[in-house]
Amino acid sequence: MTDAEIAPTAVVYPGTVLGAGCKILDGAVVGKQPTLSPRSTARRGELPPLELGDGTIVSTGAIVYAGSRIGARVIVGDQACVRERVDVGDDVVIGRGSHVENDTTIGALTKIQANAYITAYSTLEDNVFIAPCVVTTNDNFMGRTERRHELVKGPTIRRGARVGGGAILCPAVDVGEEAFVGAGAVVVKDVPPRVVVVGNPARVLRDVAKEELLPDDGEPVRAESA
Repeated sequence: MTDAEIAPTAVVYPGTVLGAGCKILDGAVVGKQPTLSPRSTARRGELPPLELGDGTIVSTGAIVYAGSRIGARVIVGDQACVRERVDVGDDVVIGRGSHVENDTTIGALTKIQANAYITAYSTLEDNVFIAPCVVTTNDNFMGRTERRHELVKGPTIRRGARVGGGAILCPAVDVGEEAFVGAGAVVVKDVPPRVVVVGNPARVLRDVAKEELLPDDGEPVRAESA
């Protein structure tokens, strides 16, 4: 731990690795081991310590579990939760009240806004945008049949894809690079790269406008001054 700032009411579990300049704010809990139901299908066993990168902030009331690795300059918003075995890249924002379930990977520069639910076994690549109240799912059988265990898989959301407010992504769908999922859409099958999909079930509306695509360096395109 190097010059980290820890609020008096925060809880930092033993062994947690805090990078330089980390801030753990009021009521936050970092590095806790999970408590699983006897019926839980999640993997069990003692987890390695949580690692937080330089300059990362765990905000008021947020919880980040052991066994995860959080990159540098990440913001975990108020009352957000990041479960075990989650890998988060640098410069990620996890918005207020959002929940990232276990065994998920989140790429650098991704933004997850308030009250989004990222299910277990999901992959979000770099520069993904998740709007408020997005819901992702990973189990087509919703807890029925033993066959489901080998098929549980969250969505894969490719580089630069954007998912609009209140959208629902069904298990194992692949949202293509730079695709745009409209607000309230229900995605039941793979989305091709660089298209806009809308509706229930989601259907292709048009291509994503060229000026909205990310350049090769991953930074957003900025409109030229008039």
